[in-house]
Amino acid sequence: MVVTLEEAKLYLKVDGDEDNTLISDCINAAEELCEDILRFPVSEFLEVPETVKQAVLYAIGNLYEQRETLDMKAMIDLLKRLLFAYRKDGW
Repeated sequence: MVVTLEEAKLYLKVDGDEDNTLISDCINAAEELCEDILRFPVSEFLEVPETVKQAVLYAIGNLYEQRETLDMKAMIDLLKRLLFAYRKDGW
């Protein structure tokens, strides 16, 4: 995992444990979204670039905080811009 539950909760400013499952699901979904854009698993990085980590955190924040009104297209467009430098030509 690029982002731990504790890092995500700190980013989201969540203190309690009642949303841990939801936040963990958001972490997994965010990493999958980023991997789809990168066209390779983030586990292939020897050291995950800060830009990639911030992209994952951005996605987590949007998936968690705007889960009922999320503009997925806008989020993916921004993620593509953040991750473009690391994107492979194909899977």
